[in-house]
Amino acid sequence: METYVIFKDLAIILISAKLCGLLAAKLKAPQVVGEILAGLLIGPCVLGLVQQTELISGMAEIGVVLLMFFAGLETSLSDLMKTGWKALLIACAGVFVPLLGGYLLHSCYYGFAPNGSSQFYSAVFTGVILTATSVSITVASLKELGYLRSETGTTIMSAAIIDDVIGIIVLTFVIGMKDPETKPASVIINTVLFFVLALVLGMIIYRIFKWLDQLYPHTRRIPIFGFVLAFAMAYVAEKFFGIADITGAYVAGIILCSIDDSEYIARKVDVSSYMLFAPVFFASIGLKTNIDQITPSLLLFCILFVAVGLITKIIGCGLMSKVLGFKGSDALKIGVGMMTRGEVALIVAQKGLQVGMIQSKYFTAVILLILVSSIATPILLKVLYSRK
Repeated sequence: METYVIFKDLAIILISAKLCGLLAAKLKAPQVVGEILAGLLIGPCVLGLVQQTELISGMAEIGVVLLMFFAGLETSLSDLMKTGWKALLIACAGVFVPLLGGYLLHSCYYGFAPNGSSQFYSAVFTGVILTATSVSITVASLKELGYLRSETGTTIMSAAIIDDVIGIIVLTFVIGMKDPETKPASVIINTVLFFVLALVLGMIIYRIFKWLDQLYPHTRRIPIFGFVLAFAMAYVAEKFFGIADITGAYVAGIILCSIDDSEYIARKVDVSSYMLFAPVFFASIGLKTNIDQITPSLLLFCILFVAVGLITKIIGCGLMSKVLGFKGSDALKIGVGMMTRGEVALIVAQKGLQVGMIQSKYFTAVILLILVSSIATPILLKVLYSRK
C-alpha cells in the first residue's frame, strides 16, 4: 500500500466519526457509540472505504493509551482516599459478580472448558469485560436530577473510581495468565512488583513534576513531559512486567493527578486524543467488527451478554449496599448507577482481541451493552428518584 493512502483513510475516519458522533449525541446516546458505528459503516462490512492497516492499529493503540492516561489524570486521589471501606466493598462486589456472571454465561452457552484452554480464557475474559464501569452518563443524570452530591451519588462516584482500579488489576492478571509459559505465582509477583515500583517511582516523579511546575508553570513543556511519562510507563509495564500498557498509562495519570497543572495536562491530552487518536481508536473497533459472522446463535449470546452485564452490576453493587446499611431504594439506585459501560469496556475488549482471548465478532455484544446501558441508566435513575 502506498504511504499517501493513509491520508485518505484518516480523512474518511475523522469525518465519518465526527458526523456519526454528533448524530449519536442528538439521539441522546454517547458519541463513542456513533464513532464505533462509523467504523462499521466505512469498514469492510458495509461500504469498504477503509481497511484495517498496521498504521491505523498503531494510532489506535496510541489512542487507547491517551484515553487511559486522561482517565488517570481525572482521578481524584483525595476522593479515592476518603471513599472509605463501604465504597471499597461495593466496588469489589461490582467486579466479582459481573466477572463470575460473564464466565458462567460463556461457559453455559459454549460449554465448560478445562483450565488453561483457549475457550476457558475466552470465558474468563467475557467476565473481565463486564467488570468495567463508566459513570459519565450517571454523573450527568444525577447532576440534572440534583442528587450528584447526595449520599448515593457520592457513593457511586467513589465506588466507580475504585472499581476502575480493581478492574485494571484483574485485566492485568488475566492477560498475564494467557501466556502458557507464565505461572500464576509469577503473574502475581510481577503485578505486585510493578505497583511497588510505580509507588516508589511515583513519589519521586511527583516531586520532580511539582518542581517543574513551580519552575515553568503553565507552559507546554509540562504536558510534553507528561506524554513522555505516559508512554514510558506504558512501555515499561508491557516490556518488563508483562502488564497491559494501558495499566502503565493509567498509573502515569494517577501520579500526576495531584500536581497544580494536572488539569492543564489533561486538557492538552484531551485535545490530542479528541482531535485524532480517540476517533481512530473507536473507529478501528468498528473496522475490526465483522457483522458477517453474526448468526442467530451469536445474536442470542449478545442479548444474554447485555442482560447479564446489567443485572450483575445491579445485584453485586445493590446487594452489597443493602448489606452495608443503605435502604432498599438507595441500594437499588447505587446498583443502577453502576451499570453503565463506556470506553473502558471497549478498551478491555480491544486488549483481549489483541492478545487472542476473544474474537472480533464479540465486539458486537460490547457495543450493544454500551448502547443499552447508556440509554437505560438515565431513564431508570429518573424513575427511581421520582418516587421520593
